[in-house]
This record gives sequence, structure tokens and C-alpha cells, in this order.
Amino acid sequence: MSIKKISKEQPETFEFTENNLKLCEDIISKYPDGKKQSAVMSMLYIVQKQNQNWIPLVAMKYVAKLLNMPYIKVYEVATFYSMYNLSPVGKFFYQVCTTTPCMLRGAYKLVEACKEKISKNQNEISDDGNSSWVEVECLGACVNAPMVQINENYYEDLDKDKLTKIINETTKGQQPKPGSYKGRLNSAPEIKRTTLNNL
Repeated sequence: MSIKKISKEQPETFEFTENNLKLCEDIISKYPDGKKQSAVMSMLYIVQKQNQNWIPLVAMKYVAKLLNMPYIKVYEVATFYSMYNLSPVGKFFYQVCTTTPCMLRGAYKLVEACKEKISKNQNEISDDGNSSWVEVECLGACVNAPMVQINENYYEDLDKDKLTKIINETTKGQQPKPGSYKGRLNSAPEIKRTTLNNL
């Protein structure tokens, strides 16, 4: 397992916005008395969403204080799970699935698009500071392979040209429509067949 890169550029302070603090309080209220530390993963996710897709060390300490738990335990969670970014990744974070189903259907062409349009290397922010990309393991959308996750959204049934168009849109600050780029509804068959008899 690779060691997660922790940014050298750390902010001095962090605190939740009023809305996010209320959201965290609502999440904590769902746990029994004495078990609020179980909300740590949800709170780290909210930190990441608020802080442009990454979690600084000061935010881990902030979460630890809110949950009344040792800072090292929050740090252990944040460094264990790949869903948490410990250094800046840009406004648009592209996760390109290259596991077997996606690989067989052209995932490495999507990697080419990322190298050409975002940055030459993984975990390297684009020149405009807008985006970065990384290869990841299965994201669970194998039937609509190849696919890319951008921030919270899935973009499926892609090819190099379609992903290039998506990257161009995000470069302009636009939010491309998520979902299938073959017009499929969820994981419906590509040829519109709905029964075994409809050949």
C-alpha cells in the first residue's frame, strides 16, 4: 500500500461553516450517548467537501476536539481510507478506474486524456490549479465501463473524446452532467433489450 502524501502547505486554522456545523450536529445526534466518535468518517467527509476536496491537519484536530477523541485516532482514519485526500487536488478531482472491466473497455484511453488535458502525472495539479487525476481500483460501476468519478459524481460509458469534452467543460468552471454517456438509464442494456426474448 502506498503512503499517502500529506501536503506541506497547511492552513493555520479551520472551522466548519454554520451550515456544516449544524449538519455535523445532526449526524452526531443519530448515535447513542457516548458513541459520537463513530461520526468521525462523516465529519471528515464534510471537512473535505468544505475545504476544496482535501483535509488539512488542523481540520483533523478540529474534528477530534468536536468528537472528544484523541487526534491520532482521527489521523489514523484519515490516512487509512483512500477516499480522503490529505493534500490539495483541485476543484475537480478525477478518479479513473483502471480495474479489469474498465481496462478491457478502454480505461487507458481515459488515462491518456487526463495526461494530455490535466497533468502528465497522477496526483499533480493542473497548471491552472483547477484539477488533478489519479488511477483507482474498482468504483463499482463495471457494467457501464469505462468510467471516471469526478468529485462525488460518476461519469460512465466514456471514451477518450467524451472525457476530453468533460475535462474542457470543467476547465471552464462548468459542471458536466453525470451518468451514462451512451444515454443509458442506470445500467440498462446498451441495445435497449429488456428481456431475453428481445434479441
